[in-house]
Amino acid sequence: MDTQKAYTLHEEHKTWLNKLAFYADDIAVLEKRLEEVVAKNTDKEVLAMAHHFENQFIMRKEQIDEMRHAIKEHEAYIEGKISHNPAADHVDMNDHPKERGTIESFEKIFAETRHEFISYLSKVM
Repeated sequence: MDTQKAYTLHEEHKTWLNKLAFYADDIAVLEKRLEEVVAKNTDKEVLAMAHHFENQFIMRKEQIDEMRHAIKEHEAYIEGKISHNPAADHVDMNDHPKERGTIESFEKIFAETRHEFISYLSKVM
């Protein structure tokens, strides 16, 4: 099993949480654009795609919540280890390759979804 220093894992957690906050904010902006499209269009195809993107944004927000939860759980694990031994922040701890992979996968999917949505907007607005 791979290991990392506790402070390295902590920094990675902070970076991930900041990224997830950015993605959540970006989704809010995209949802506003989607509301504008729905308000200005009655075409069934346009509205069907709007519904598709609404579902995509809901799924992405759920994924963000799940990832935040997993990150906070791992952070609590690290804090628990350090509270028993303050020098533990320099000790190797279990890495989190699953969470790293989940974040990387999410970023790719989010970029694809965002690109698809921007393309959709350029066609309907």
